[in-house]
Amino acid sequence: MKISGFSFARNITKLYYPLEESIRSILPVCDEFIIAIGKGDDDDTTRAIVERIKDQKIKIIDTTWDKPSYEKGTILSEQSNIALNACSGDWCFYIQADEVVHEKFHEPIYARCKELVDDTAVEGLLFDYKHFWGDYEHYHISHAWYPREIRIIRNRCGIQSWGDAQSFRKAGEKINVAKVNAEIFHYGWVRPPEMMQIKKRYFVRFWGERDESENTRFDYGSLENVPRYTDTSPVVMKTWIAKMNWRGQLQYKGKSKIKNKHERFKYRFLTFIEQKLLGGRQFGGFKNYNLIQR
Repeated sequence: MKISGFSFARNITKLYYPLEESIRSILPVCDEFIIAIGKGDDDDTTRAIVERIKDQKIKIIDTTWDKPSYEKGTILSEQSNIALNACSGDWCFYIQADEVVHEKFHEPIYARCKELVDDTAVEGLLFDYKHFWGDYEHYHISHAWYPREIRIIRNRCGIQSWGDAQSFRKAGEKINVAKVNAEIFHYGWVRPPEMMQIKKRYFVRFWGERDESENTRFDYGSLENVPRYTDTSPVVMKTWIAKMNWRGQLQYKGKSKIKNKHERFKYRFLTFIEQKLLGGRQFGGFKNYNLIQR
């Protein structure tokens, strides 16, 4: 059995992505790692960051981000597929530049891949998610956030990255997946408030939107009612977490001055129903997969 890791990246330093940590977090379970690196701004150091990992498993594909694809909102999936199409493994393990896998999940991930490698009814593996918010000690349990997503897919069967590269489909249809006892730690909303605002403005254009806000800093709102994470963080994140210097800009007590999506009544109500009455099962949420029992 062979496992290929894959990803894409561009301008990661100025957007505060833990790309090196992301790649290192899955390298131990991969036989190769393919990354499509887009030509960035003149000061972009993405390629240098990947090269300094100095692992022979890593293969870089240099790309150019096509402007019309920005307007169609497909650039992210296109770049993902460039890397995916170069993978040679039986399984392809996708990791985005703001996602990290805790080392405690390496063994169950590898074991699950081995267990199902010959079961062709299973086209992918479904991971649980922890969406961190503001800092590395708070994460969301909310209807406003997707609770799980596909991150390992079977190779050479027509599966491709889909939409904004959050998930995968085969000929436009949902694929059949089995659960794996592992989590993805998503740090996409853990940045200095100034950089979070820059990243937000940078990405809304992929969906044909514009950020008209004059704010220079993103407001995370109050973290008082956001669940705390008290377990260990991934070892690869130790240095990255240590350089956090924006605690003084976060609100840890009181009511939020603005309402982020998870603070709106609709999502708070649905979250209450799911957590108190449905045992954590999401009610009516969109699922981009068909979960089968294996």
